[in-house]
Amino acid sequence: MDGLTISWMGALVGLALAIVLILRKLNPVYALFLGAIVGALIGGANLEQTVSVLVNGTQSVMGTVLRVLAAGVLAGVMMESGAAETIAQAIVRKFGGSRAILALALATMIITAVGVFIPVAVLIVAPIALSVGNKMGISKLALLLALSGGGKAGNIISPNPNTIAAARGFDLDLSRVMLAGFIPAVCGLIVTVLVASLLKNKGMKVANEEVPGGEVDMSKYPPLGRAIVAPLVAVVLLMINPIGSISGIDLLANFKVDAMYILPLAAIIGMLAMRQGGKILQYTTSGLNKMTATVLILIGAGGIAGLISASDLSTQVVSLIEASGISGTFLAPISGILMAAATASTSTGVILATGSFGDAILNMGTAPLAAAVMVHTGATVIDSLPQGNYFHVTADAMKMTIRQRMGVIPYEAIVGGTMMIVATLLYGFIL
Repeated sequence: MDGLTISWMGALVGLALAIVLILRKLNPVYALFLGAIVGALIGGANLEQTVSVLVNGTQSVMGTVLRVLAAGVLAGVMMESGAAETIAQAIVRKFGGSRAILALALATMIITAVGVFIPVAVLIVAPIALSVGNKMGISKLALLLALSGGGKAGNIISPNPNTIAAARGFDLDLSRVMLAGFIPAVCGLIVTVLVASLLKNKGMKVANEEVPGGEVDMSKYPPLGRAIVAPLVAVVLLMINPIGSISGIDLLANFKVDAMYILPLAAIIGMLAMRQGGKILQYTTSGLNKMTATVLILIGAGGIAGLISASDLSTQVVSLIEASGISGTFLAPISGILMAAATASTSTGVILATGSFGDAILNMGTAPLAAAVMVHTGATVIDSLPQGNYFHVTADAMKMTIRQRMGVIPYEAIVGGTMMIVATLLYGFIL
């Protein structure tokens, strides 16, 4: 682009326009592209340079897109086979009604952690939550916080698009980012259970007519022993390299197989274990269909990330941080918080934060792994705003009005904020 630097004002205008258009219900992909185009033109680019900005931005996310499509195979198997439902039911039955909030949060965390999208994980566990909440007198506010908080905790240790984006943004192995998020995730789960327990008598309770009718017929789902094979194989294979690096075992440390291979392989092994190998076309097609919307949004995010990367916005932010006297380490979580809040999406927020501020974060002296974890956890703080689909999907799943769903956001921010603070303290200052 002949050394073009777009004005930071143009980048902000483009991002703001994209947010407004998303709020006005324009397709997010077109909103992001249109914001990038307008921002580039306002920022000083001509028509030809604007195209280059978008092309360079979308090219930067292609590695993430490939891995997200590969993850779709595992997601399709877990959802379509009923394996995710089996795992959720097993966890809730094991803990019983007296520890219902812990059971619901843990179930959503585990289902998300094994590769199911967080909105889908909430949809899977929501009928169980409504039934348990009705019997135990637990408010919808506490129930949804348990599901959403548990999902957030599982999301930062999962092979989901957001984690893939965090890893690719700083050129790291997916397994390292997943493993590094474990302690913040556990802290997030604990805070979820504590806060949800305090809220169990606050707000609307689950009415009898909102409870799904009848018992779930588990005979059509695979047994637990077979249902956990796919995620177990994926986790074991993904963890071989980091365990080898930590333990100093060269044989394991040299096992560098990309998640693009591991996730589909684990899915196929899981299908065979569940004796559903004949449904490979059905499950993979379903997984691909479920990933299509995410991939398109990632491409749109790449376009506006290209705008911000070509601008001097990151330089201005760094200068502001330096002038304020606070540690440059905070740029990583702050960028994650802001970008995810702007787009109401964890994965899109991570794409924008790493693509726009990645170099500036590393230039501040932050290690790549620390940067990835802090950006990632920062993106979970206020990512469930109304301009995103997660807000509406979860509201429908829990039979909540828009106003009731809005009331959950501050408590979700407490969970995400806890994980971000733990990650920042641990990786930004201690390790």
